[in-house]
Amino acid sequence: MLKQKYFKRNGDLLLQQHLSSNEGNVEKIKVFTSKEMEKATDHFNENRILGQGGQGTVYKGMLIDGSIVAIKKSKMVEGKKFDGKKVEQFINEVIILCQINHRNVVKLLGCCLEAEVPLLIYEFIPNGTLYDLIHNQNEELPLTWEMRLRIAIEITNALFYLHSAASAPIYHRDIKSSNIFLDDKYRAKVAALVLGHYFYYSQHGSMQENSLFNILDPMVVKDGPEKEIIGVALLAKRCLNLNGKKRPTMKQVAMELELNKALGGNIIEDHGDEESEIDDIIHSWETNPSCSMSRTITTNSETFPLNSSF
Repeated sequence: MLKQKYFKRNGDLLLQQHLSSNEGNVEKIKVFTSKEMEKATDHFNENRILGQGGQGTVYKGMLIDGSIVAIKKSKMVEGKKFDGKKVEQFINEVIILCQINHRNVVKLLGCCLEAEVPLLIYEFIPNGTLYDLIHNQNEELPLTWEMRLRIAIEITNALFYLHSAASAPIYHRDIKSSNIFLDDKYRAKVAALVLGHYFYYSQHGSMQENSLFNILDPMVVKDGPEKEIIGVALLAKRCLNLNGKKRPTMKQVAMELELNKALGGNIIEDHGDEESEIDDIIHSWETNPSCSMSRTITTNSETFPLNSSF
């Protein structure tokens, strides 16, 4: 049968090996049938599509028990060419991701190997993405500085967990607002990628000298405490250091954001001349708000994974 062919090709044997070895609570993985997935998505009806991207298409589905899930059809087959190496990587990553249990990481519930391409079943996050919230703001739910800082802290805590507390280190390397989901209480949930471990580099970006103030949301300047905003900007600058050894770890980033929030920006660690730089920026802000903060980030936009040297 065709389903059995797909099942074997999509990593059934490798998955069974992990299940039989019982390593790392692998029994938590649920393997769904293609029939269950077709019924859940109304035969992958286009009206059920939540989003599409380079890694695949995501559908909204309803399981037999009534629970709402997000079903991702991965892009692993291009035309008639099938990449066996990707299948092995896919299964290994599914094993790891199914063991992740963090309130700020989207939970992978299981997979389906009977379809032409493997399907991933995630918990459904109801309030869309951070990108949607940023670009479709309304008066009923203003994106305040306090809310932004809380979301930033939640994201860094999730990344710290993925880097160090998961059964195997997971380096996301594609963190962006469209990959951050918001639950019913608008808490951030990072979508952990499968087959998404790649490195992105761009020489041309908007984070160039004298442009920070131009790209800031006006509400940030209006609503946020000056020292807190400057502290976050300087922390971001350190994260963009071209020398990986000089970038803070995710644990350090999370701790500094927490302290920044708790102390209202009144925390400046010794990072070279940054203390005097903050004083200069604050003075500039107070005397000429229209041109302040432009010196906080002056490097070109070159995006690297944190804690990696190149």
